[in-house]
Amino acid sequence: MDLRIQGTRNVSTMSRRSARSISADGDVEQLRDRVYSFADLAPYSIKDRLMIRVADVSFYSLLGAICSTLRWEVRGRENLDSIISNGHQPIYTFWHVCIVGATWFWRNRGIVVMSSASRDAEYTGRVIQRFGYGTARGSATRGGGRALAEMAQCLQNDMGVAFTIDGPRGPVYVAKPGAVTLARHTGHAILPFHIATSKYIELPSWDRLQIPIPYSNAICLIGEPIYVPRDATSIEVAARQERLQSVLDNLRTEGTAWRAKGEELRAKS
Repeated sequence: MDLRIQGTRNVSTMSRRSARSISADGDVEQLRDRVYSFADLAPYSIKDRLMIRVADVSFYSLLGAICSTLRWEVRGRENLDSIISNGHQPIYTFWHVCIVGATWFWRNRGIVVMSSASRDAEYTGRVIQRFGYGTARGSATRGGGRALAEMAQCLQNDMGVAFTIDGPRGPVYVAKPGAVTLARHTGHAILPFHIATSKYIELPSWDRLQIPIPYSNAICLIGEPIYVPRDATSIEVAARQERLQSVLDNLRTEGTAWRAKGEELRAKS
């Protein structure tokens, strides 16, 4: 059963000004072409180009083969609906641990994701683009300001954006400030969510990445929107950051409880 939610389209003061002017100048198509097109691999060696292309197709096929078998449940659907009905775009925010399930669940919606400007990022960047995402080049540690400005432009032109909020290298389950910063400067809403699966393989990586086992149950838990006023004081911004951390922690706890309840029911049957 396909339970994907429908409803949205497939930084500094300068960032806000850039976001407004792109619509006025009629450059939206250039923006879309930039975020939705594959990056040029010309700067890489022939060997790297071959490896990137092979990994791209391989991981795309593998992820699709696994996730297409999952049985989905959704909680909090109304929280996304409220953002859309208020004329805003969502800033999807989640932990890196559930990036596999999230990539599948929110596919083909035109969501723009921050992606590191590096060779390693080309592997994941091209895979998620095949699933209907866009990429803004940069990260919390490299080119982040440029990527945030581009994400602000996307939001102002009816494209949702997303953060793996503890990426790209952790610490795990510690929310970084990118989503709150972007929400403050654009007026759009942070949408925290978490995805859990009943059975998975956990990789020995910094993010404890979970790979769902085929035919498992899965749940998408969507939290209430978080808005950050444009004129928010530093104290108010810090409070929103703490709230985002708390909501994501609570969603993860809810996902763990959902999994434990499922295991208990299976044990009794």
